Amino acid sequence: MAFPDEVVKQAWERAGAQCECERRTHSHFYTPCNKTLTWEKRGSTVRGGWEAHQINIAGSYALSNCEILCIACYDASP
Repeated sequence: MAFPDEVVKQAWERAGAQCECERRTHSHFYTPCNKTLTWEKRGSTVRGGWEAHQINIAGSYALSNCEILCIACYDASP
């Protein structure tokens, strides 16, 4: 299953077209990654590529459990 389109759109707007990752194990530590993303590049591995990520894998596909990550952070996340 995947996030409904409406949830992804809401998460995208909340993120302001930037990566929301704050994982301390990534190079940006506790601050947001903030890489600039491009809507049309969802799922792409090129610059601006991104994906919607489920924060809690056991959680729902609701906005509160969705984060927008650049493809590098997405690939490095569990």
